[in-house]
Amino acid sequence: MAARLDVVLVEREAKAGPGLAYGACDPCHLLNVPVARMEVGLKPSFAQWLTASGADLSAAIAESGGDLARAFVPRALFGAYLAERLEAVLATRNGRLRRLRGEAVRITDRPVPTVTLADGRRIEGTHVVLATGNLPPRPPRTRDGGVYDSPLFVPDPWRWDDIDALAPEAPVLLIGSGLTMVDVALKLAARGHRGPIWSVSRHGLLPHVHADVAGRLGGVEAFLDPAAARDPVKALRLIRAAAREAMTRGVPWQRVMDAARPALAALWATWPLQARERFLRHGRTYWDIHRHRMAPRIAVAFETLRQSGQLTVVAGRITSLDSVPGGVAATLRRRHSGRALSLEVTRVVNCTGPRTDFAALAAPPFEGLREAGRIRDDPLGLGFETRGTALVDRYGHAAAWLHALGPLSRPAFWEVTAVPEISVQVHQSVEELSRPASRRQRPDARLIAEFVDLGEGI
Repeated sequence: MAARLDVVLVEREAKAGPGLAYGACDPCHLLNVPVARMEVGLKPSFAQWLTASGADLSAAIAESGGDLARAFVPRALFGAYLAERLEAVLATRNGRLRRLRGEAVRITDRPVPTVTLADGRRIEGTHVVLATGNLPPRPPRTRDGGVYDSPLFVPDPWRWDDIDALAPEAPVLLIGSGLTMVDVALKLAARGHRGPIWSVSRHGLLPHVHADVAGRLGGVEAFLDPAAARDPVKALRLIRAAAREAMTRGVPWQRVMDAARPALAALWATWPLQARERFLRHGRTYWDIHRHRMAPRIAVAFETLRQSGQLTVVAGRITSLDSVPGGVAATLRRRHSGRALSLEVTRVVNCTGPRTDFAALAAPPFEGLREAGRIRDDPLGLGFETRGTALVDRYGHAAAWLHALGPLSRPAFWEVTAVPEISVQVHQSVEELSRPASRRQRPDARLIAEFVDLGEGI
């Protein structure tokens, strides 16, 4: 018989549910996957909620050929959906779910699992689940001349408090060239920004675009077998071969990447540490731009910004930043020529994506858990070691009371940052915690199997 679970949600923000990903966004920001991939098992479904919401979905539905399930809708709508569903449950006042507004600063397990908040409140229970999401980006290691400690530097693009005070003609430097950079550039453009925008990243590569949104060209069968893809090179060869074969049938290569997605965790689990490290060093950037793509409407708007000459993408690195009257003097070193490029900008915005190196981050409650030996950092700096969702301690033992969801558990699965995978984690966690300890299953194997069962999706 399943045990009754009473849940206390600790959230420091005024509104729980959207988080930064779906809360700190503008109407120009769209989901990077279609509606069907954002379903999390709630009632009404996201698609049903959208239909009844009254939101203008005409552009999204037209782009998808009339199919709402394949449409790319504004990101804020998913945040509103989650917040509304949460409030609906809280309003039932059945006591099974409570929300506390505060910040967890200490977690201990003696005599019972206890969470202490910054204001001194203590919550006791039987299990603690860390679901903190992504961390803000880490500033690049460079000589910054004090810029990083000044208002001229925006360490987190989703907490850019004075963006509306920025002069329309002001030049801006964006560090990074991934999806975060695309979002920030379009956010500036939507606010009427007319000044030059520079983007710099090591390779200068941009995310690719979703293809065949209407789904008329067919799909690709699952093809990645862990036994045949025992290292990153073999996996890459299989993906390239599948892409060539698909394109001979008129099917875009993007469908191959979609078909590869469910097998990623299974592949990652078989790769030794050295192979994982090799992938992160040599293949991660190329994987990211092919795997994490732009919605077609976003790609059109972004390309318009580039073609106008307002946005320039540079492959290279920042060698120095210095404060000068009115802004920042930035010196870039171009990747291929080695030539220096000098810029003067009004703001430098860190768009490098979420950091994962928790070992270098002395922040509560992680630092206290580390000092107590309750968590173990991944040697590749991706997060914390887990088995299933159970955190592993310094001795290699999986905790019976301490769990992690989403990006924190990335070392075991590589990609567990998107809604489909996190939804699987949540459902399995609820089932496992409802069972007696003696009846719990092999967590990693079961999670990986369920990831595979997600099937192809974009």
